[in-house]
Amino acid sequence: MTIELIELTVTNGIATLTLNRPEKRNAMSDDMRTEFIAALEHVSANKSIRALVLTGNGKGFCAGGDISGMERRMKAPAGEIAFNGWHRQQRVHHTQTLLHTMPKPTIAAVNGAASGLGADTALACDFIIANEWANFSWSYIHRGIIPDGGGMYFLPRRVGLPKAKELIFTGRKVDVNEALAMGIVDRKTSADTLVADAQAWAAELSKGSATALALGKTILDQTFEMSAQQVFAQGSQAQGICYTSTEHRDSVMAFLAKASATASKE
Repeated sequence: MTIELIELTVTNGIATLTLNRPEKRNAMSDDMRTEFIAALEHVSANKSIRALVLTGNGKGFCAGGDISGMERRMKAPAGEIAFNGWHRQQRVHHTQTLLHTMPKPTIAAVNGAASGLGADTALACDFIIANEWANFSWSYIHRGIIPDGGGMYFLPRRVGLPKAKELIFTGRKVDVNEALAMGIVDRKTSADTLVADAQAWAAELSKGSATALALGKTILDQTFEMSAQQVFAQGSQAQGICYTSTEHRDSVMAFLAKASATASKE
């Protein structure tokens, strides 16, 4: 499946989604976001896809929001600016939520600059792997705005509240080594093997039961907001579903058959 501004390939159950505006450092335009949403919905719904790798074409991962969209917003009649901005925010949040709540493992393979919305998009994934040229900046402050792609939610959970404030208040650039030390990046690799390494990691992460992965991820993503009792309650419900899954039944039957065969030899 190939879309003009988004490239989506699937190999051995691993989807690789590539942001494809290299001449704009993959800045997110309205048209690109529409295609991004369609691609994310496809990956989420397709049961043959077990994990997602997100990367950028060219030298950058994602430069953030497209500046031309900002220019059009400023030229709108004064009475329409607020509602147009609200409508755009709904689209942004829908996109980021689709990525964050994807019921399968997601990895951002950051191949260069991830700025503003680009940095937030990387954080919306479960894991981040980056090459030696990668850098991150929550540069919204330089445009007189605040992080709107989830950075104010995701970044404190990665680096702690004081450090998140410092990065957001200054908008400074963080190179890959500092990002790795902070916990923004989970793994560092070379540019030549970035996507392949991300795909191999995705395959490793998605070997287990798709049912257990989806349910476990959903609960884990809420644990900072829930009490222990709420986690236990949701876990009990999820475990009940797991008990009925084909993966659970097949694995238990295989274990029992192996145990029986071992016992008969003794």
